[in-house]
Amino acid sequence: MSLPSFWVIIYLILGGILAGISASAASFASLISYPLLLSVGIPPVFANVTNDGALIWNSLGSILSSLKELNGHWREVFYYAFYTVIGSVIGCFLLLRFPGKVFERVVPFFILLAAAMIIISGHHQPTLHERTPSVMMKIWSPIGLVLVGIYAGYFGAASGIVVLVLLTYVMNENFMVTNAVKNAVGAFTNLVALIIYALTSTIYWFDAIPMAVGMFIGGYIGPIIVRHVSATLIRWVIAILAVIQAIIYFKQAYF
Repeated sequence: MSLPSFWVIIYLILGGILAGISASAASFASLISYPLLLSVGIPPVFANVTNDGALIWNSLGSILSSLKELNGHWREVFYYAFYTVIGSVIGCFLLLRFPGKVFERVVPFFILLAAAMIIISGHHQPTLHERTPSVMMKIWSPIGLVLVGIYAGYFGAASGIVVLVLLTYVMNENFMVTNAVKNAVGAFTNLVALIIYALTSTIYWFDAIPMAVGMFIGGYIGPIIVRHVSATLIRWVIAILAVIQAIIYFKQAYF
């Protein structure tokens, strides 16, 4: 690993800002930061693990800006994070266990899934009655959190959306509190994945650090920007770009 040039550092910082802003709009950071790392020459699997090294700073920024909403809800954060962390460990193992070619071949489908989740998540907003958790939802939600944790540990793009949807149905709280809990749960999930990857794989820290700086900035200014832009427009633009991205990666992996 060599020290990136000045212009590559600026490129990673600016890309990180964009990823951080997109995370505020649709939990979409990885679908910008992952190809960003690929574009500077990092191999796919290592780009994915390096991405975790940067994502944790986006999560930290989100937590710091949501301490008011998290007050009194840390017990719930630890409870939900327990299940996503279990899944994340499994996902990390799967990524490290199978050859890089396997990862390259499944990534296009993960990106398409993420695009679909971005659109679907914006179409249905549960009413107060729907947000009251049923017995069945309480039983199945831990399984769902483990599964999304596996996805987050393996690739993770838009996994925050799935966590948010699940928490919306099991927490009888307003959106700001639920979203804050989602951000904190995601932080623990990413932190565990980062520790595992740091001990067992190769993280390109010289590239992760400038991108992390950008993500922290983007995570801070993102909510300000999103307040003045149509959320529906943002979701559709991101989804269209994701589909284009998936097509490119599909061609690279299969042709």
